[in-house]
Amino acid sequence: MVDRSGARCFFVLGAAAVAAAFVLPPLIQIGAQLASTDATSFRLLTQARLFLLLGRSVAVAGAVTLLTLAAGLPLGLFFARARIPLRWPLLGVHILPMLLPPFIPALGWFHLLGRAGLLGSAATAGFLFGPMGLVFVLATVFTPIVTTLTLLGVRGLDPSLEEAGRLVARPLAVGVRLLIPAAWPAIALSAVVVFTLVFSEIGVPMLLRVVVYPSAVFARLGGLSFAPSEAAVLFLPLLPVGVVLFSAERWLIGARPFDVIGMRRELARPLFDGRSSFLAASLCLGAAVVSVMPFLELLRQARGAPAHEVLSWAGNSHWNGLLASGVTATIALALALPLGHGLARGSRTARVADGILAGGFFLPSAILGVGLIAVWNQPWSAWLYGSMFILVVGFVARYAIIAVRAVAASVRQSSPSLEDAACVAGAGYLCRLFLIVAPVHLRALAAAWLLVFAFGLRDLETAIMYYPPDGEPLTVRIFTLEANGPPKVVAALALVHAGITTLLLAGALFLARWRKT
Repeated sequence: MVDRSGARCFFVLGAAAVAAAFVLPPLIQIGAQLASTDATSFRLLTQARLFLLLGRSVAVAGAVTLLTLAAGLPLGLFFARARIPLRWPLLGVHILPMLLPPFIPALGWFHLLGRAGLLGSAATAGFLFGPMGLVFVLATVFTPIVTTLTLLGVRGLDPSLEEAGRLVARPLAVGVRLLIPAAWPAIALSAVVVFTLVFSEIGVPMLLRVVVYPSAVFARLGGLSFAPSEAAVLFLPLLPVGVVLFSAERWLIGARPFDVIGMRRELARPLFDGRSSFLAASLCLGAAVVSVMPFLELLRQARGAPAHEVLSWAGNSHWNGLLASGVTATIALALALPLGHGLARGSRTARVADGILAGGFFLPSAILGVGLIAVWNQPWSAWLYGSMFILVVGFVARYAIIAVRAVAASVRQSSPSLEDAACVAGAGYLCRLFLIVAPVHLRALAAAWLLVFAFGLRDLETAIMYYPPDGEPLTVRIFTLEANGPPKVVAALALVHAGITTLLLAGALFLARWRKT
């Protein structure tokens, strides 16, 4: 018995150490670099424009978060509890933009609303190329995050709670006063995630010519004026933002999403039926239409693009992205199985590792990028920094938490009785983990792999800072071609990326509806 518990501690501690090795060295190296930076670089912090950009980034992220909550809460409630024809196809169309680099839908909106766009005019162009247009585009991209997490939170509630509410209140009151408050941990998580992703966004602000704080960091790492010491100094104003986001995630949410984010098999009858279901279906259809509009315009723009020319411009970028994302998802899943299981079963070591990985995600991506360059752009590590594996290192540091939380949520909602019975029978920790936990939660493991894969595939703001020579993923290739590449080819490449992501989304929806026999 002692050996078995010792084995559990050993493997959980080992996975936690590996997770920390991906996240902590960049942060430690930034501190060391700041300690050796001369005073001249610190004069950047006296520039008022710098803090105006920081304020603009915070304001944009806050506005987008509020808009996504206003739109995503009712959509998530309706998708979860209304009788809607073609519910899953509409949901799939609606959530597609959140799995893509935001600048791809933004490119479609540019072709729609730009001065020469299909629906464009001087007024629409003036709106689009400004802070209001930036907020609008990012809200259309990130609203599906709130929709999805609200849906999962509502569907994870005990149906008896809803049935009791029906006895004393109308359906809308049950949804607004009972279901949404009960699912608030999932909703709070969605708000923190949206703010984090918007605050780190680089591609859409650059496309719409709105200068934000991450652009100032990128200019000193991936722009014309390469100055890593100045980039490290620019890390300091970002630190309070990252600490606030991390603290909000710990304080508001903690481990509580595990209790509400799920897909229970037994659901109450639809809450919204009849006339109310017509309104719900109309809103969900409208959300799907808004999501698909920029892609239809990209399809129109890509007409006539020769396939051989598209492939020539793409080069190996699509394979680079697929390979880096696949390796990342596999490593993340290998960490998530012991850490997610340990987190769900109350392991303190797993909880510490979860906090470290959460820091990698909720800290602004510019911080992670600066740290990764400082750590790995060294003579002794040139073999890694000049290869595709530097992308893997960054992606694991940023997205492994997604797999850990997905596995933990699934394990938390299952009884440990099977594991206890196997333990009594003499099964060791690894035997229980791979022969009981993994098969029982196979759907959650597959979904976790797909989610990390999709987030790695959509990443731009991290990869663009340190992608290796001839190793850029498709997201970076499209972004760099957008300014000077053939418009038809750029639109076609964007659709290729969207097509790959659509296949992933179809697989995820299949897993969501799959039931074991």
